[in-house]
Amino acid sequence: MGYKEITLQMPTGYDDDQLKQQIQKELGISECSYQIETKSLDARKKNNIHWLIRIAVMSDEIPGPGLHPPPSLEIPFKKRNKKIVVVGSGPAGFFSALVLQKAGFYVTLIERGADVNKRAEGIRTFESTGKFNPMGNYAFGEGGAGTFSDGKLTARTKNISKEKQFIISSYIAAGAPEEIKYMAHPHLGSNNLKKIVKNLRNDFINLGGTILFETFLEDLKIKNHRVIAAITDTGIIEADSFIIAPGHSAHETYRMMIRQGVLFRTKHFAIGCRVEHPQELINQAQWGQKSLPGVKAAEYRLTAKNPEYLPVFTFCMCPGGMIVPATPYKNSNIVNGMSLYLRNKKFANAACVAGVNLDKLMGREMSPIEALEWLGTLENKFYETAKGYQAPFCRIQDFIHKKEPFQTIESSYPLGLKPAPLWELLPEEISNSIREGLKVFQRKIKGFETGVIMGLESKTSSPVQVVRDENRLCAGFENLFMAGEGSGHSGGIISSAVDGIRAAIQLINISC
Repeated sequence: MGYKEITLQMPTGYDDDQLKQQIQKELGISECSYQIETKSLDARKKNNIHWLIRIAVMSDEIPGPGLHPPPSLEIPFKKRNKKIVVVGSGPAGFFSALVLQKAGFYVTLIERGADVNKRAEGIRTFESTGKFNPMGNYAFGEGGAGTFSDGKLTARTKNISKEKQFIISSYIAAGAPEEIKYMAHPHLGSNNLKKIVKNLRNDFINLGGTILFETFLEDLKIKNHRVIAAITDTGIIEADSFIIAPGHSAHETYRMMIRQGVLFRTKHFAIGCRVEHPQELINQAQWGQKSLPGVKAAEYRLTAKNPEYLPVFTFCMCPGGMIVPATPYKNSNIVNGMSLYLRNKKFANAACVAGVNLDKLMGREMSPIEALEWLGTLENKFYETAKGYQAPFCRIQDFIHKKEPFQTIESSYPLGLKPAPLWELLPEEISNSIREGLKVFQRKIKGFETGVIMGLESKTSSPVQVVRDENRLCAGFENLFMAGEGSGHSGGIISSAVDGIRAAIQLINISC
C-alpha cells in the first residue's frame, strides 16, 4: 500500500464524506484510507474562509512505500528499588511521575490540593458564595491550574516531537478528542479535562504509582547536597530522588527552596488585565459574520510594539469562554480565563499584558524573594481595592481616556465587577504601555474599544527561574529536579509536560 501527502482547501462546514470524495478526486483513485496531519483555519479573506488540511493518504492505487509511523518516546523499563517523590500533579509533575513509573521506579506523587471532584466542588462553592477554599481552587489541585483554564495544547517549543506525541496519545487514551492530534490550535476544554485527569490518575495508580492529595510540601531534609526526605503536613517521605513541579503560583514553595539553598534568579514575565467582549463582536470582526458553520468561535492574537513603551500582547485567548477568579490565596485577587470544549458561551476573553523586566521597572537589581514580594503586594492591592473577590473593572475606552467608571455591566465573571480606575492600580509604566497597546488593538479589531478590561492577570508565568545544571538538576544538588512552569523554564500544558518528561528521562539516565 502506497502513501502520499496532499493539502486540500475545504469549506468550513464540510463532512467526512465530502473530504474523502475530494481526496479521491485530487489523486484520481477509487479507494483509500487517510489520516489528517494538520488542520488550520485560513480567514485572511473574509469572502473565502476555509480549512487548510494536510492529509496522509494510503491506497493500493498509490505507488511507492507506505506510511512510516513517527518516532516514539522510548522509556526503558527494568525492575528498580529506587523511590521517587514528585511534588505537584500539573502537567510537568504528572507526566514526569508517569514516565518514571513506567520505567520501573516506585513513585509517590504528592499534591497540595484536592482530587478533581472535590476541587470542582470547592470552585463551585467559591463562585456562588465567595468563600475561598485553599484545597479546591483554580490554582491548586489535581491536574494543576490547566485543568480549569481551557486546556490549550499549542506549544512553540522546538524539537519535542517524541515527547509531544506521548503526551497527546496519553490524553486521547484518557478520553480527549482525536482532533488534538492535528488541529493547529488544539484545546481540551475544562469540562473534558476533569474526566481526562481522573483517567490519567487511574492509569498511574494501575501501574503501581501512589498519589497523595491534600498533602503540602513544607520543607526538604538535605544532607551533603542530597535531598533525603520531603517533609509534608501529613508526614515525612524519604526517597532517592525528588522532582518539584509546584506550578507558578506556589510562592511559599519558592521561599522554602530558596531558604534551603536552591538557586533562583529573576526573569522576564508579563502582567496586566483581562479583556472581554461579546463573542459575536469578535466573530464579526474576524470573519465578517456572526457565526461560521463548522467553526466554534473566532480567536485573535494581538501584539503592539512601541520602543517608548513595554511590549503589549494578548495571551491565553478564550473564545466562547468565561473569566474566573483564579486566586491561589485568600488575600489576593487575580483573574484568568477558561473555555469549555464547545466554546459556545456568550463572551470572549483574553489576557492583555505587558512584558516586564522587573530590574528595569524598579531601577535596580531585584532578588528572587523581592520579586515574589512585589508580585504578592500587587495581588493583595487588587483584593483590598475590591474588599474581596469582585473584579475591579472599567470599559476599555475608559482605560484609554482615564475616565472614571461609574456602573457595572454584564460579564461572564461569576463574583461580580467593581468599578475602579484600573490604570491607577497597575504600576505606571505597565499602565501606560497597556493603554498604548489598547489603542493599537482597537485599530486591528473593529469594536475592540467597546469591551471591558478587568482585574489583575498576574499568572502568565513565574517572575523567578530556578538555576539548573547541564543534567537539569537544581544547581548544587545531586538528586533534586525542578520542572514545569514553577521552574520558570516552561509555560503552558505541552511545554510543561515536556519539561517534566525530560527531567524524568534525565533521572532515568543518571540512575542507570
